[in-house]
Amino acid sequence: MRPLGAAAVQKEWIMTQSRIVAVIALAIGAALLFFAWQGSAAPVDQVSEALTGRYTDATMWYLVGGIACVAGGVVLLLRGTSNG
Repeated sequence: MRPLGAAAVQKEWIMTQSRIVAVIALAIGAALLFFAWQGSAAPVDQVSEALTGRYTDATMWYLVGGIACVAGGVVLLLRGTSNG
């Protein structure tokens, strides 16, 4: 049985490269989703969505990129925790 000392606690909190990349991907994804949300409320985007049923290309790219970054960050975080 391992003693629970300061060294054991510090080892658990060390950020691996995978976790750092995951946190950065989550932050970028959240920012992109925020910009997509802000863009969808813009008057030009509202008119475009009302006439065509779709958002503008820029808003769609922000939305797709944000979802991809968030999904990638979550996968990296989950993969990193399962490796121990």
